[in-house]
Amino acid sequence: MNADQQRILSLREELNRHNYDYYVLSNPTISDFEFDQKMRELQDLEALHPEMDDPNSPSRRVGSDLSIEFKQVKHQYPMLSLGNTYSQAEVADFFDRVNRGLGGAPFEIVCELKYDGTSISLVYEEGRLVRAVTRGDGEKGDDVTENVRTIRTIPLILSGDGYPSNFEIRGEILMPWASFEELNRKRAEQEEPLFANPRNAASGSLKQQNSKIVAERKLDSYLYYLLGEELPADTHYDNLQAAKSWGFKVSDAMRKCRTLQEVFDFINYWDVERKNLPVATDGIVLKVNSIAQQKELGYTSKTPRWAIAYKFQAERACTRLNSISYQVGRTGAITPVANLDPVQLSGTVVKRASLHNADFIESLDLHIGDMVYVEKGGEIIPKIVGVDMDARSNSGEKALFVDVCPECGAKLVRMEGEAAHYCPNDEACPPQIKGKMEHFVSRKAMNINIGEESIDYFYKKGLLKDSSDFYSLKETDLSGLERWGAQSAKNLVDSIADSKNVPFDRVLFALGIRYVGATTAKKLAGELRCIEEIETASFDRLVQVDEIGDRIALSIMDYFRNPKNVAFVNRLKEAGLQFAMKDEENRLSDSLGGKSFVISGTFDRHSRDELKELIERHGGKNVSSISSKTDYLLAGANMGPAKLEKAQKLNIKMISEADFEKMIAEV
Repeated sequence: MNADQQRILSLREELNRHNYDYYVLSNPTISDFEFDQKMRELQDLEALHPEMDDPNSPSRRVGSDLSIEFKQVKHQYPMLSLGNTYSQAEVADFFDRVNRGLGGAPFEIVCELKYDGTSISLVYEEGRLVRAVTRGDGEKGDDVTENVRTIRTIPLILSGDGYPSNFEIRGEILMPWASFEELNRKRAEQEEPLFANPRNAASGSLKQQNSKIVAERKLDSYLYYLLGEELPADTHYDNLQAAKSWGFKVSDAMRKCRTLQEVFDFINYWDVERKNLPVATDGIVLKVNSIAQQKELGYTSKTPRWAIAYKFQAERACTRLNSISYQVGRTGAITPVANLDPVQLSGTVVKRASLHNADFIESLDLHIGDMVYVEKGGEIIPKIVGVDMDARSNSGEKALFVDVCPECGAKLVRMEGEAAHYCPNDEACPPQIKGKMEHFVSRKAMNINIGEESIDYFYKKGLLKDSSDFYSLKETDLSGLERWGAQSAKNLVDSIADSKNVPFDRVLFALGIRYVGATTAKKLAGELRCIEEIETASFDRLVQVDEIGDRIALSIMDYFRNPKNVAFVNRLKEAGLQFAMKDEENRLSDSLGGKSFVISGTFDRHSRDELKELIERHGGKNVSSISSKTDYLLAGANMGPAKLEKAQKLNIKMISEADFEKMIAEV
């Protein structure tokens, strides 16, 4: 495996983790700009290396904010993300692409503020709110209707007339600055962790189980897009004006622009004026006004071609570096964090900032006591970007990366080809042990209903030494503990018992083998069928499995060479976990006989994930890009014109959802 291929695997792993942090935990660890730069690097590398094609690459998915507490609902129309730009030159490129895509026909661009909240889809029937759903993974999201009903700016019953009998409107749920500051003040009084910014506060509030708490948070909303079969107008702008007349909160900061200069004027005005708004904004959204022209331009696999987001440049402040602390992650990776004099930046007080790794610290030539420049890339995560050398005193010591683990004292190691340092003491370093247990119980793994604080509490009490100890917990062990009553104890024990039915591929993922993500675990389980085959598999056998490369194969072998890991797996076997594929998890048929499929567009009866699963269970293979080796293009509504054009050029057979159903029915 060459350097590019290794970098692709590394970027996929990193971006999947950041997607999880952002959408599930509402706790982003890098800025939007840094995320987009990494995503662009991945997309460029994948284009150079089609042999690394992976339909589950983060470059082809919309990040997910699904949680286990809410019913999941499929969106009638997929909720796609927007492409981001950070310069007016990129805005001009977008303007030119639209012009070319419309063949030079006249068009208008509607410029709107990009509100920094959490996305929501509202469905109305006969003028009444019937459902509110988060974006989720873009195809399905969490039903948060009861919580949304508490937001006073969202109408429960529409006013006026002329609205369709059934339609959907999308927008942002926001927490105004005043509400955000009041919420953090109360949390500080109660010694609770503070929210980093209004976006995280809004997202966390919307997922509260108690709607009364949501009502107390004083959330707000702005609605920005109307969908349905019978819209009142042929243009986006006029549809929003109609929605405003029905009682929706639609921003007055909208402008129809016919020239690029008018777009730039709007951007320049709001780059300054937005700081006077009562809510957080992080950019401008540009949309083609005509609905017909939107349809003509269509979509890529991830974003609409008729809209784009321009992100404002990060604000910068100068403050003092007081010290550097070090955090230890589940895999033992050491993350340095700068502790700063508090400074106001983009509406929040910043006290800490990421320093990434030892190379980053060295590149800045940091000294304790330096006056450092701090930015919020995308106005979310603070980052040190430079040092005021003129303000440096002679007394400050040079910042040197630690050489031992701050938690257990073990000598740190640095993997070849990686920027991070690691603590190798994975069997006795407390953050690693607890991190492995948090991974083990996560939704994509064993789905055990216990949080980080409870894991930490049980670990300190000696009830949990590793994840196998979950299966020894009894209600009597828990019900007498602080804040643990009989019902809470029963709920946890029942959840642990239910986890014994989790299928083998998720159990394999839960083990936490380095580089073995959920997709890799599924491939391994599907090919080798049981844990014994994986434990004893040779390097050559492992790399024969689809998408398993040298690094992953070696990591799997290293894991099972460790007697303590084997003993851990054996304890889980004794507890009754699933360590083999069940008969019903076998292929349904071989009717697709190794044929390769590309899926594009939206479908009436199946989600794209459901279609992919059906393809695999009938012996087919999913690929993400069309080539001469592709057998079928499974085409739905609103498919990307580029894929259609390439399929026609290569004479790839196109089939509909109905055609596909006939193919798998003929068994």
